[in-house]
Amino acid sequence: MLHIKEFLLEEDAVGVIEVVLILVVLIGLVIVFKTQINKLLTGIFSEINKQSKEVY
Repeated sequence: MLHIKEFLLEEDAVGVIEVVLILVVLIGLVIVFKTQINKLLTGIFSEINKQSKEVY
């Protein structure tokens, strides 16, 4: 019975490590592509702003 508890605890730790690694990779990608993401979002929001003015 003790071995099952150890196995489950170990699996939880692996899941946490996987989530942390995924977050680190995503944050790294955002840092690397920061300027491209900024340009994309600026273009999208300016287009939304232009089209919303046309409606009013």
